[in-house]
Amino acid sequence: MPAVETIHGPADVAGLGPTLMHEHVFVLGSEHVENYGTGDWWDEEEKVADAVGKLRELVERGIRTIADPTVWGLGRYIPRIQRINEQVPELGIIVATGIYTYNDVPFQFHHRGPGTMVDEGPDPMIGLFVRDLTEGIAGTGVKAAFLKCAVDRPGLTPGVERVLRAVAGAHRETGAPLTVHTESSSHAGRTVVDLLGKEGVDLTKLVVGHAGDSNDLDYLMELADTGAILGMDRFGLDVINPTADRVATIAALCERGYADRIVLSHDASCFIDWFGPDPATVPAMQPNWHYRHISDDVLPALREAGVTDAQIDQMLVGNPRRYFTI
Repeated sequence: MPAVETIHGPADVAGLGPTLMHEHVFVLGSEHVENYGTGDWWDEEEKVADAVGKLRELVERGIRTIADPTVWGLGRYIPRIQRINEQVPELGIIVATGIYTYNDVPFQFHHRGPGTMVDEGPDPMIGLFVRDLTEGIAGTGVKAAFLKCAVDRPGLTPGVERVLRAVAGAHRETGAPLTVHTESSSHAGRTVVDLLGKEGVDLTKLVVGHAGDSNDLDYLMELADTGAILGMDRFGLDVINPTADRVATIAALCERGYADRIVLSHDASCFIDWFGPDPATVPAMQPNWHYRHISDDVLPALREAGVTDAQIDQMLVGNPRRYFTI
């Protein structure tokens, strides 16, 4: 049977079960934590224990797998995730490789690569991504199973374009699927499917991340008609798009026959340092932005809106299984 790499090692794709396709365990600035967090607001043992408790709540609700697209730029640190997953062994965690930037490439690549002072041939990012996918990440023995990058409000800046093309190069070499963070208000998904399509990417292996921030059915169907998968993956971020509107949009898409091109998630985390060190800040701002929201609130609302159990199973089980089948 086809296998997908997880923190635990290779797992049978057929056994992934209900899968949330875009959840972070932690989103952290590593330099921020090391220089200003330790001994102040970052307590490693406390944060690990908190994460274990929150992930166990997912398991209690029947979720068996999460895809964690935390890459360079979001604070990926696999040893910490390994520690946590050892204490929640019932949950599969699939990790990613790539670079998360809205503007420039990291300085480690600014002067290296095609057209730079040190032009070594193929973009060095490609080789690093491929190594994460085929050999493992930083000596941990854990292999990434998908690729991640971003196109946000600034659009296709030179740095963003370079990362997007490097991710496409790693996909061509390995067949690994891709998830791209997009800014729906600017319809960035169009840019993504256009460029990646020209780069030879199999668009059926692409999740257009945060497509669910939009309720523009014409835009969403246009993306899905390319074969791409719609990431309806920010449930709980009501400040961007309220849950009721997200539910109505999914119900409308399912009625039109698009359940086979939708995946669900929250884009939540156990802790994110973007809003300051106080862990109470996010719940105060966005009380529904947590791992439990889909199971407790969204699925009942989808059923009430006419979405069938078969369609929910397609979005939670069938589509993730197909995405990770290489």
